[in-house]
Amino acid sequence: MSRRARSGGITPDGSLIANRFWHRRYARWVIDTFSAGAVQLRAALLERGRVENSLLKVDEFLNHRVEPMLMEAIGETLAAAFAGAAPDMVLTAEAGGIPPAMTTAAALGIPFVYAKKFPRSDDVRPAYVRTVSSPTKGVEYRVEVARRVLPPGARVLVVDDFLSRGRTAEALGEIVAEAASELVGLGFVVEKSFMEGRARLETHGWRVESVAIVTSLDDGVVSVLDRALRRD
Repeated sequence: MSRRARSGGITPDGSLIANRFWHRRYARWVIDTFSAGAVQLRAALLERGRVENSLLKVDEFLNHRVEPMLMEAIGETLAAAFAGAAPDMVLTAEAGGIPPAMTTAAALGIPFVYAKKFPRSDDVRPAYVRTVSSPTKGVEYRVEVARRVLPPGARVLVVDDFLSRGRTAEALGEIVAEAASELVGLGFVVEKSFMEGRARLETHGWRVESVAIVTSLDDGVVSVLDRALRRD
C-alpha cells in the first residue's frame, strides 16, 4: 500500500475511513496487489525454479540475485494479507528474509527489524536469543534481536523467505513472546507443504500465510499450488 493511500484513506491502525471513494480505492488495491505478487511468484517458480539434491533453488530471482519488482509485488501481497491485523513492526532473520521483510514493511508503512545470526556460543549480549539447528547445513546457530529494537507491546509480523521445517520462524515467534510483544502472524514467500513447518507453527496458535505453496519437488519438477492467501 502506498503511503499516499494509507494517509489519505486508511487510519494508522488499518481501519477504513467511512468514505465511498476511499473504500472503492482500497478494494481495488487489495484485489490488484493481493493477486499480483502470488501470480508473478508462481510463474517465476515454475519457469526458473530448479531442484538440486532435493532442494529448491530460487537464487536467480529471489535469494541471491533479487528482482526488485518481483520482491515489491511479494511485499504488497503480504501487506494486503496482514493489513487488517495492524502490525506496527516486521521481524525477520538475515539474510534471505531481509528483501521480503523490507518490501512488506514499506507497503505497510512500518519499520522492520532483522535478527542477526551468529555461530553458537556462550557469549552474553543484551539481546533476545534462541539457538536454531539447521539439518540441511548440519550446524547450529544463534538468532539474536537486540532488546532495544523490540519494545514490549509491539504488534509484530514475522516475514521470511522460506517455510520448510519452521525452526527459525518458531525462534522468532518465541523471541516476540519473550519481549512481551504480540505476534500477529507469520508470512512467507515460499512454503514447502510437504515439510512440517506449518504444523510446527500452528501448534502455537499462530496464523501462517504464504504467497506461494510448493507441493512437490518429485522427479526434479517444481509443483506449485494455484490458490490465494487468506486475507483479513
